[in-house]
Amino acid sequence: MLDFKYRLLRWLSLTVLLCLLSFAESRSQNIVFLTTDSLTYTQRTISGATRLIIKEHENANFHKFFIAASQGEDKTYVDAIRNLKPTLIFTVGSSATSFAQKNFTDIPIVFSSVMYPVISGFVESFTRPGKNITGASLNIQADIQFKYFKEIIPDLKKIGVLYTNNTRSLIPPAEIIAKSMGLELVAIKINTEKELPGALDSLAKTVDGLWSVADPNLFNPQSTKYILLNSLRKGLPFMGFSRYVVESGALFAIDFDYKAIGRQAGEIANKIIAGGNPAEIGVTCPDVRWFHYNEKTASHLNIKIPEELAAVAKEVYR
Repeated sequence: MLDFKYRLLRWLSLTVLLCLLSFAESRSQNIVFLTTDSLTYTQRTISGATRLIIKEHENANFHKFFIAASQGEDKTYVDAIRNLKPTLIFTVGSSATSFAQKNFTDIPIVFSSVMYPVISGFVESFTRPGKNITGASLNIQADIQFKYFKEIIPDLKKIGVLYTNNTRSLIPPAEIIAKSMGLELVAIKINTEKELPGALDSLAKTVDGLWSVADPNLFNPQSTKYILLNSLRKGLPFMGFSRYVVESGALFAIDFDYKAIGRQAGEIANKIIAGGNPAEIGVTCPDVRWFHYNEKTASHLNIKIPEELAAVAKEVYR
């Protein structure tokens, strides 16, 4: 009789243990990270995301895949990822996001560190992304950028901007925002590099400052150098689109904190793990922003950076 009770208790204990293990397994989450590089900003983004996800999902399992350009069509990566049955795929950068969007239309995708996700075709809009993808963008709203510009140039009335067909959709809403702030945005489209000198000369005669959008079709190393050099020669304050442009000679820029971008994407991932629909979770813009300025350029242009901005500057280039 005692032997029977012992065996019964043992059976019950094993049954409970198996149930608990099964429950724990069902609660675990496989998160796939896709990257195309191992740069510091990529690692910071991943760090910010994993920290947020682990806080709410201790059983989360992270699987990292590095997709080189030459491996973009390699289906073995697709099969390996699918075999993990991931809860979601987390991408860093546009190339990794493009790979994920092309190969995983049935798995939720959370992107991070992507500039202009609408222009890139990843989402339909910031508020209603659509399909199976959403994430944390690098887009700093135009009103925030113009606000910094007005603080640095108090008499700012007209802002110039150069753009190409790639970024044309950014101009109409920026014009509306500028007008609401008492500014006029003077935009000139560049079709070929030969048009750049004339466009820059035209803007220098009519505007009080030059704004920039991160347009890879316009800002290659040669044209960026030309714009920086000639805006300085013409005494035209130039707002860069990243700290690297400021380091090269732009007056100032508003840049991002990549760990914070990762945190924002991690928050979105947690919503999806909890059952949220990525199509209905809005794309975020950076909520932590860093001010960078070039002291040498400011001195050359006889511009004094406001003390309250200089005090909080992340980097000052001299």
